Amino acid sequence: MTATTELAREIVTQPRTVERVVAGMPTSDGAGVKLTRVLTQSLQRRLDPYLMLDAFGTDDPQDYIGGFPSHPHRGFETITYMIAGRMRHRDSAGHEGLLQNGGVQWMTAGRGVVHSELPEQEDGRMEGFQLWLNLAAKDKMNAPWYRDIQSDTVPEFKTPEGVTVRVIAGASHGIAGAVQRETTQPLYLDLHFEAGSHFSQSLPAAHNAFVYVYRGELRVGDSPLPSQRMAILANGGDGVVLHADAPARALLVAGRPLNEPIVQHGPFVMNTKEEIFQAVQDSQAGRFERA
Repeated sequence: MTATTELAREIVTQPRTVERVVAGMPTSDGAGVKLTRVLTQSLQRRLDPYLMLDAFGTDDPQDYIGGFPSHPHRGFETITYMIAGRMRHRDSAGHEGLLQNGGVQWMTAGRGVVHSELPEQEDGRMEGFQLWLNLAAKDKMNAPWYRDIQSDTVPEFKTPEGVTVRVIAGASHGIAGAVQRETTQPLYLDLHFEAGSHFSQSLPAAHNAFVYVYRGELRVGDSPLPSQRMAILANGGDGVVLHADAPARALLVAGRPLNEPIVQHGPFVMNTKEEIFQAVQDSQAGRFERA
């Protein structure tokens, strides 16, 4: 969906700087799917409310063909953004959908869900991202929720400076994204830069934010950010300004921190060890199957 309304200006007078540049960690998950874990567990507190970011991209079917067979989740949301390829989702709450080029799958695990994500292709490229967004303690035991967002319904616009913006969550330049969340206030933008373009986005000073470049390279202020690197943005100021000397693509992600305890055990993220023990027991007893 291309926005046709007049764009609002994003005024940034005190842009954020780069606090740290992070290189992802190669790993595998599911049935041997090769990926890069960009936001690791050690960064969860710093980038609260975000828990994980995985990037995957390959032309070799052996790197993805096994997919992610049935597995449980409790206590957070998963956001899968597919750049290329097709993946079928099924879960114990009765949801099913096909995630494909440019589409988004937004799932709230809540009190518990078992789901699978399996490729519906045997060759060609598969590329995308999975982002984990924490839930507040008061929301962790809510009922599971799921939404498929097809590519043509993701709000999209082009700035006068030559940047195409896909607004997955939050809002940019007055354009509301596909999903809104009152508590964590996530901002999730996919930015496509032309050569010599720049992009400004206002951000609340206390919101944690990062930029991940997946094509080309950017400059965050005067700091270079190479491909396949994440820049953690220092808090403060009133936004971020990004520059591209050559064509580039990047994700800009921000959110309001929950400032609550984070206790993770595999696919469960709760606030206490006791809640984790209960999640394991409930999963083993098959209670998620009745989510």
